[in-house]
Amino acid sequence: METQLTLRIDWSELDAFGHVNNVMFMKYIQAARLNFNEHIGLMNLFSAQNIGFMVAETNCQFKKPLHYPGNVTILTKLIFTKNTMRISNKKQCSD
Repeated sequence: METQLTLRIDWSELDAFGHVNNVMFMKYIQAARLNFNEHIGLMNLFSAQNIGFMVAETNCQFKKPLHYPGNVTILTKLIFTKNTMRISNKKQCSD
């Protein structure tokens, strides 16, 4: 299962060098994670039964700067590893 979320890059998200600030990458991932949870019904389960998840670890490898104006598309999919689940996010950008 994979979801896709496209967000518009806002001028206010830029740093002094004209790139999207590193903190924004994590905010994009957070938005994609919530979009994924809504898509699979986890948000409804949390509302109804107070059952949710905990983020145990996050990391980000910066491979390409993002610029304004533009869009960023985050692909999210669930990966099962042993007794845990991992959500994988991949970024695509379009100018």
